[in-house]
Amino acid sequence: MIAAAGGDVGQTLADAVIHEGMMATTVTFGARTRALTGRHRFDLMILDAVVRPEDALHLCRQIRTLSTIPIIAVVAQGREDIILAAFESGADDCVSSPFGTREMIARIRSVLRRASHDRAMHSLPKPFRFNGWRLDTWQRTLRRPDGAVVNVTAAEFDLLVVFCQNPGRILSREELLSSTHAGLAGPIERSIDVHISRLRHKIEDNPHNPSLVKTVRMGGYFFAAVVETDG
Repeated sequence: MIAAAGGDVGQTLADAVIHEGMMATTVTFGARTRALTGRHRFDLMILDAVVRPEDALHLCRQIRTLSTIPIIAVVAQGREDIILAAFESGADDCVSSPFGTREMIARIRSVLRRASHDRAMHSLPKPFRFNGWRLDTWQRTLRRPDGAVVNVTAAEFDLLVVFCQNPGRILSREELLSSTHAGLAGPIERSIDVHISRLRHKIEDNPHNPSLVKTVRMGGYFFAAVVETDG
């Protein structure tokens, strides 16, 4: 089930999704939408950030505190500031409006594939551990040293998996993009930087002077932690 939140764009998207044989419904901005997503009723949320971008971004942030549901934000063409704000608010992808129906359906299917790939995680090693943190690739959870679960987006989780698989190795933005779905929509390089910034605020003691995810000038990023696997 896919939910489209917002005005005319939301209804148009819902109609297109239903035409493709998927289930969809429209919802309004507000507490009911947060409650529904908190119960994991939907597989994906599409937010209309064209007419009321601040309301859409506020809802995105609220949903992200309750759920890891994939979120696609629809943004007015040329609004790079809203695209970056959407990524910062926890969106997994952004699409500029006006958009083609075929493009949107392809984006939806791509995000859904990425969100469901945890069912194939048996090919990954057992949970990673670094600096007391535990990254479970099967359950797709990140736990602090005190055992508390930290809410991360799908893109942030995938970035952390790539870092744990390649500790100490410099990874370019292009490599990170090819290994995750953090770059499904532009501006591509800056979207990676936004996801890295959000991840640092969740795992670093001092995100402004990071000790785990390091920046390499003109190179990319590398993970400075000692990584181990369970078992």
